[in-house]
Amino acid sequence: MDFIFSAFYNIPGLKNFFRQKKKQVCFSEHEGKECIAPLFQTVQEIPQPIPTKITGTIPKWIQGSLLRNGPGKFEFGDSNFNHWFDGMALMHKFAIVDGNVTYTSKFLQSNAYKSNESENRIVVSEFGTLATPDPCKSLFQRFISKFEMPESTDNGSVNFVKYKKDYCVSTETHLMRKVDPVTLQTNEEVNWTKYIAVNGATAHPHYDPCGTTYNMGNSYGKHGTFYNIIKVPAQESEDEEILQGAEVVCSIPAVDKWNPSYYHSFGMTENYIVFIEQPIRMHLLRIITGKIRGIPISDCLSWDPSCDTIFHVSNKSTGTLHSVKYHTKAFAMFHQINAYEDQDCIVLDLCCQDNGDGIHQFQLQNLRKSGIALDKVYNSVAKSFPRRFVLPLNIDSETPQNIDINPLEYTTATAVKQDLERVWCTHENLYNETFENVGGLDFPAINYSRYNTKKYRYFYGCGLQHLVGSSLIKMDVVTKDMKIWQEDGFYPSEPVFVPSPDSTEEDDGVILSAVVTPRQDKTTFLLILDAKAFTEIARAEIPVQMPYGFHGIFLPQKECY
Repeated sequence: MDFIFSAFYNIPGLKNFFRQKKKQVCFSEHEGKECIAPLFQTVQEIPQPIPTKITGTIPKWIQGSLLRNGPGKFEFGDSNFNHWFDGMALMHKFAIVDGNVTYTSKFLQSNAYKSNESENRIVVSEFGTLATPDPCKSLFQRFISKFEMPESTDNGSVNFVKYKKDYCVSTETHLMRKVDPVTLQTNEEVNWTKYIAVNGATAHPHYDPCGTTYNMGNSYGKHGTFYNIIKVPAQESEDEEILQGAEVVCSIPAVDKWNPSYYHSFGMTENYIVFIEQPIRMHLLRIITGKIRGIPISDCLSWDPSCDTIFHVSNKSTGTLHSVKYHTKAFAMFHQINAYEDQDCIVLDLCCQDNGDGIHQFQLQNLRKSGIALDKVYNSVAKSFPRRFVLPLNIDSETPQNIDINPLEYTTATAVKQDLERVWCTHENLYNETFENVGGLDFPAINYSRYNTKKYRYFYGCGLQHLVGSSLIKMDVVTKDMKIWQEDGFYPSEPVFVPSPDSTEEDDGVILSAVVTPRQDKTTFLLILDAKAFTEIARAEIPVQMPYGFHGIFLPQKECY
């Protein structure tokens, strides 16, 4: 019987019939969302380590620090930031040593922070906020200043990143700041433009086991916009500068050269980089003239669902851009889950949204709403779905058209050649019908050190029954089953996977997450979950409030002490 089924399955016309997808989960409207305004309020830094209250037992093998980053100051004087992404970077450190945890936090002493503080107003524009005019200038001087190019921000509030031996905090401009991971002291500025011709880089680089780092950055010129794949080689000598040897290995021309795609991350396999050109458009003319128009960068982005999302593939070693572009229906994404190669295909897993307008909903005034107004904001934000795409690489004139050419039997994702330069892709949902209960998923994480660019089974993320993470989820991409950690009144941050020493199984390790709360009668804590069973091992309560942040990393003890 198996032989007969296999024979029928491989008939081109019937293959897609057996691969029909289950109906996509649809999310109903929700009411009664808890007000989370305290998670987006300015807090005081804690520059000296303070002890925490431990519940449970922290495994002794966990020795190191969880470093997290995100906004922590939302106003200067009478000037207020407008968007969640604008707040001044506050760095957090949970130091785990011999079963104990201490907590430290410091504001990044960026040029933006110091300038704003010295003037007691916002003088450096951010993503959703224009700098306020200098009240000491004359009317004419203020008018002339509108024609000056705005200063780029070095407010690295998105993530901790590593290049060679140095750690930096990064946003999405061309400026980063080195940081001492032991003391959280702010060190010198790092400027990408001193090394390569890019106007910025993402805060989500990828790392090869050899120490080489890859990233993506735009360049703009008279010929339009290019998406550049950046390679930073591994450390060769102690006196090397942080970005020494950086090079652009491939430049991908934007489909719309004056309205390029906004992107936050990208995919990487063992041999390829995958750039996702999504229809969230950055209107360059509006950005250039934004100061004159009196609009921030956030107002220069728009969602165009009439355009496809396009996957561009480049060889990491040669920089050769694959001749085939892989198209799919319009979706937006911030974070990729993982990517790997199998049977001459790239398997690409992403967190996808069917509407790209959500970025505009994270204005601070929306995040601080309550009651019906908050419910309306939540219900207007597109939900994030984990999805799989398959990109067959060996496409030539002999490849049949108009049938599914995906050879991977374990996924229902399809790929149909339309011509020699175009393949149409449809996704597989990496979830089952129970996914509706978690409200979507984002901030994905895997066992990165051992399974990045490799075939894998598990990923972790934040369930989104609110505008921020409301649960932690473990997803099995084979069975589509999930495990959930959730506690009323608490909002967990991005999960960080730490493998157990000498582990042989993919999910042998722990999940670390900073869990915050808007409630005065509850306490912020570092949560430690057994990654396999997805049950709580321990928590470390800290007696201070933390805002909801973005991303972070775990540094083993040998790297941070």
